[in-house]
Formats: sequence, C-alpha cells, structure tokens
Amino acid sequence: MSSRPLRVGLFVTCLGDQFFPQVCEHSATLLRRLGVEVSFNAAQTCCGQPAFNTGYREEARAVAARNLELFDDVDYVVAPSGSCTAMVRVFYRELFAADPPRLAKAKQLADRFYEFSEFLVKVLKVEDVGAGFPHRVTYHDACHLLRELAVENEPRRLIRAVRGIELVEMQDFKLCCGFGGTFAVKFPEVSVAMAADKARAAMEAGAEYLVANDSGCLMHVAGYVHRQGLPLKTMHLAELLTKRE
Repeated sequence: MSSRPLRVGLFVTCLGDQFFPQVCEHSATLLRRLGVEVSFNAAQTCCGQPAFNTGYREEARAVAARNLELFDDVDYVVAPSGSCTAMVRVFYRELFAADPPRLAKAKQLADRFYEFSEFLVKVLKVEDVGAGFPHRVTYHDACHLLRELAVENEPRRLIRAVRGIELVEMQDFKLCCGFGGTFAVKFPEVSVAMAADKARAAMEAGAEYLVANDSGCLMHVAGYVHRQGLPLKTMHLAELLTKRE
C-alpha cells in the first residue's frame, strides 16, 4: 500500500487574502499537482508581524497564540511569503520566550512551517514542476526570505527548470526593494527611491518580468512601475510555476 499524501495547511497571508488571492490559488494548485493534500483553515488571521515590527508586542503575541492552535492536524504549513514564514520560524520564539508551554508549541510549529519555494525543493525534493514560460525574467530576493531564512538558491533552481525561460540577475540583486511593511509608510521618499532602483536594475538586466516570493515586494515595485508607465511586469513565483506556455 502507498503511504498517504502529505497534508499541508496553506497559510494565506494578509496581502494574499486582501489583494493577491491568485497567489494563494496558484500555490494550492501546484501543491495539489504534486500530490499534496492541501487544506485552508479559515480561522487563521495575520501572522502578527505588522504589530510586532511596530512595537505592539502584546497584540502580536495574541495573534501568534491563536495561530499556534490552528495547524495540529497537518504535517506542514506552507506560506507563499518569506516574511510571514520568518515571523513564525524566527520571531515567535522571541514572543513566547517567557511562556514555556507556548514556546514549546511555537518551536513545534516552526519545525513544520515552510516558505513555498523552500518546501518544494527541500521537502518535496522537486525542481522541475512542468512549467513553461518562454520569457526573460529576473528574481528579487525578499529581505526576510534571504536574510532570516537563508533561502536564496531554491527559487532560482525552480525558475531555471521552467521550460523556455531565461533567468537574468540584476545588479545588486540582494538589495531591499524598499517596501519593508511599515517602513514604506514611515519613510515614503526613501521607500520610493529604493523601488525605483529595483525597477531600474530589472530593466537594465533586460527582464520582461520581475519575479519574487513576497506579495509585499511585488505590490511595492508594481505600484512604482505602474505610476511610471514602465515596460516591466511583476509576478509571484507560485504563479510562474503554474504557467504552461
């Protein structure tokens, strides 16, 4: 008898819920194509990062405590966001450092919580997912994904396996796009200047599309591109990996 499929709970981020539902849909579609049983717990809310980053630790702790109770029935939790994944994997430990029972629960969840591209490559052990997209793309490293989770090669391996694609690197590709959540609200001039640098780097690399794993980065760069009327499109990796062109 074959073993049962992996059971994955999809963590739908705030931006995914409110602005980019297609990212969550593409994530679920691809995971199911790969034989994964995907579920969505509608009781989930925010990961708590906006409150945490702006100093509202008690509010962040309340949100995080709720999430600790929602995913006991799945093998893994997968989020199409390095930012949310870093919050759960890294910063929940800080939130619950003085609460041993919840700290133990946070560690258990952290061990099962993966960013989308990381899960595909490290857990499912796949790179070629059967996608095809004959275009020139560049990849933007989201800050939390790169710096907190050290996920750099996994997205690129998945992109390179897409049929017909050409992956080009931007100059200074590890630089932040300028979104940074509340950073964009507190320092709008700096934030916009950083988005301009990122869009310019993508265009100078000759890319038609800028691909990233975090909707916040994509929303920020896409907003700048739209306002300036630039010939550059943005796309989440999950959407790219379901393409069949």
